[in-house]
Amino acid sequence: MDIFSKRDGPRSEDVRAKRLISENAGTIRKLADQISNGGFTKMRQDQARRREAPKPEGLLIYDLSAPSSPAEPDPHVRISLNGRVVLVDRNSGRQLQLLGELRRTIRSRKFVLATEDNGFLSPVSDDIRAALEPLENAELGPDLSEDDLLRRVSDGLGLTAETDTRRRASDAEAEKDDGTPDDDSSELL
Repeated sequence: MDIFSKRDGPRSEDVRAKRLISENAGTIRKLADQISNGGFTKMRQDQARRREAPKPEGLLIYDLSAPSSPAEPDPHVRISLNGRVVLVDRNSGRQLQLLGELRRTIRSRKFVLATEDNGFLSPVSDDIRAALEPLENAELGPDLSEDDLLRRVSDGLGLTAETDTRRRASDAEAEKDDGTPDDDSSELL
């Protein structure tokens, strides 16, 4: 019976082959370059260049990560130009929650709370819904302006009301006291 056991370390043939290759490395490289018409050395240089770390010298580097913001969001209620009533972080300007929207009917606009019943895909939480339930379907008009709605929504959520005066001023210029636009171009048609 023959017993083959594994020896520690490399085989003697492997050691001799490695030594032969390392002693004749220059000659082997010259032959490889001659056969490949300089391609072997070019390939080795390309590999070495790819392994190098990039040098920032003369480059324009842009940091595309999100800007750092305070850990605590500072929420406030805002009505956007398209009539959405949203809870926005005052520091970053990002929308935290869609609360509802102002929908137009034939003669008026009303506040519609963001619920599944009203067709919203991401409804408000039960706490927000309970706080804003009295304002559901509140009709905007002489008794309730957008600023009043902002104050009531902010009060319902326990926030301080801050109105966007730029939007309100442009709306006030475009509408008369009865809520109709100043532009009478529709009468010409």
